[in-house]
Amino acid sequence: MPESLDLSAIADAARRLERGELVAFPTETVYGLGADAENPLAVAKIYQAKGRPSNHPVIVHLAPEADIGYWAKDVSPQAHQLIAAFWPGPLTLILKRATHIPDTVAGGQDSIGLRCPSHPVAQALLRNFKQGKGGVAAPSANKFGHVSPTTAQHVRDEFGDDTNGLLTCVLDGGQSDVGIESTIVDMSRGHAVLLRPGHISAAQIAAVLGVAPLLPDAAAPRASGTLESHYAPHTPVVLLPHEQMHAVLQQLHAHGKRIALMHHSFTATVPLAASIGLPAQPALYAHDLYAALRAMDDAHADVIMVEAPPDDDGWNGVNDRLRRAAHDSSGILLKLLQD
Repeated sequence: MPESLDLSAIADAARRLERGELVAFPTETVYGLGADAENPLAVAKIYQAKGRPSNHPVIVHLAPEADIGYWAKDVSPQAHQLIAAFWPGPLTLILKRATHIPDTVAGGQDSIGLRCPSHPVAQALLRNFKQGKGGVAAPSANKFGHVSPTTAQHVRDEFGDDTNGLLTCVLDGGQSDVGIESTIVDMSRGHAVLLRPGHISAAQIAAVLGVAPLLPDAAAPRASGTLESHYAPHTPVVLLPHEQMHAVLQQLHAHGKRIALMHHSFTATVPLAASIGLPAQPALYAHDLYAALRAMDDAHADVIMVEAPPDDDGWNGVNDRLRRAAHDSSGILLKLLQD
């Protein structure tokens, strides 16, 4: 996080948003690729730059003083409870979209994802943009399905010159503190449904509402980052429990495969193309996760082996991201051992 805000750069970025341009900016979760949420042509540039399907909704970021009633209708007392408890912070709420808000941010649905970030650069940008009354649609600032960026350099590495001039500005706010995307809770249907786990846990949500959030069902609205395959580096990822790691590494090594290893308690006994040990605490692990996956990608290995973290509530956000990054572990292993 920067020691002081570059107010000139932030004001310039706000003007760019008002002109319909794309701006990348830091939040406490990951860096976002932002556009004026009420400008369908600007929002369309997000989808174009990311290669994102047009029916996959984006999250709208609001300043702390924003009027939630301008963006959503029928906001329940329970939704207001969550806002009071967790905003600003890494919680996105799915609410019924106000009819005057373009459906481009919602993937054509009648709902909308809203959040208020806590990062000081994001807050300063949102307060400058339309005098704090606008909303910035901003999925993660990476190509669709790839690893999210947690530094400004990650954004530059991701896009380079490959946005046809669409991305015109990258605000640098240091490394994101949380490191994985926001928790998403659907409050559009009268009860809380946890669509995507994150830093804010189901237990914390239950403590505020007095009832645990439900799991998604077939009627749940589509939401950011909930596809089966997501958050994936270019190198195939295999996620395995600790007790299977040794045997699989031996097999891969015997087949001449270059292995990059991410672990928190495992010690390898075969040569590795790269190895990163991550903290055994979920918040610290989440903070380092995406930077580690990007570093593993740079090792040019045949596979990234990841030691599965513990399977408990505190690790749900991390495990969700790893499962999506390694969505076909068995198929990848089978192919590697057949080559």
